[in-house]
Amino acid sequence: MNQLSRYTQPLDDLFRGFFVKPLDLPAHLSTQLQAHLQPQSIKMDVKEQDEAYLVHAEIPGARKEDIHVEVDGNQVSISSEVKQEKEVKDGERVLRSERYYGQVSRSFQLAHDIDEAQVKASFNNGVLELSLPKKKAVPGTRRITIE
Repeated sequence: MNQLSRYTQPLDDLFRGFFVKPLDLPAHLSTQLQAHLQPQSIKMDVKEQDEAYLVHAEIPGARKEDIHVEVDGNQVSISSEVKQEKEVKDGERVLRSERYYGQVSRSFQLAHDIDEAQVKASFNNGVLELSLPKKKAVPGTRRITIE
């Protein structure tokens, strides 16, 4: 035994068994499981109307209590904690059980400032709906000509 292996052998013995070959699932089950457990970004539709913007944001796996919406001028930020669980079975035998817990977020800017006091939000079946009224121009604002 050389000098170096005298010191590394106890470490090799300690870590032996920690690195176990992962479970080998059939290809179709493995692909389905990965597709369901990958953290998803928030998918959105934003529609502009005369007086407001309407936003539909898909946040599957989120609870209403875990969703946060912030509006600052024309900047809108949506964030949420997401929990997804997936279990693959073959009859009564569990082949794999996995969970994903994490954060998803999305920020975007609109062409007009938003009237924060008039924003309305609802969440139903994994879809967040926002009504973002455009801020009215303040009367008396005028353009200044520079001489």
